[in-house]
Amino acid sequence: MAKFLVDVNLPYYFSFWNSDEFEHLKDINDEMKDEEVWEYAKRKNLTIISKDSDFSNRIIISNPPPKVIHIKIGNVSLKELYRICSSLWEDIMKLNQDYKLVNVFKDRIEGIK
Repeated sequence: MAKFLVDVNLPYYFSFWNSDEFEHLKDINDEMKDEEVWEYAKRKNLTIISKDSDFSNRIIISNPPPKVIHIKIGNVSLKELYRICSSLWEDIMKLNQDYKLVNVFKDRIEGIK
């Protein structure tokens, strides 16, 4: 059963997202508006993984579900994005258990309750 919803602004083929725990918006409807994505994730109790600040801004004034993982790495190559995310992924998953928002930067991650 899926636990995470990967937004269309993130790569479809990252290996650590290639499991039943992840749904990519591209497989559902890549034209959904942010509100529809939010409601879908809320209904299914999913954590949204996105580069879109709209989701992290919204979770600040909301309570889960959904939770949000905000990838705040900026413009980097896919190879660099993969390297950063994969090196931090285990820690991201740990923070995701206890925090409603996890911000992922090039050099650190932070959880916000």
